[in-house]
Amino acid sequence: MKTWAVEVRISFKPSVFDPQGHAVENAAHSLGYKAVEGFRVGKYMTFQVYAASEEEAKQLADEVCDKVLCNPVMETYSFSLTEALREEDLA
Repeated sequence: MKTWAVEVRISFKPSVFDPQGHAVENAAHSLGYKAVEGFRVGKYMTFQVYAASEEEAKQLADEVCDKVLCNPVMETYSFSLTEALREEDLA
């Protein structure tokens, strides 16, 4: 069994209004940064998956993202997967 590190990014779908992103944009403009726009605020998460293969780890990470972490009506997600060393592997 291998350990896989998963990094997840979740954001609102383009058609969904992002109130936090709007607030950040307004704050930037009020501070004089008029040349920036289109702020979108999302979530970043990490977790570990224990699986025998990369394909199995990807499938499990995808299911967790889809069923636990993301609201598919309003949000989209992407994730990256890398093999991680456990502390006992280093000894």
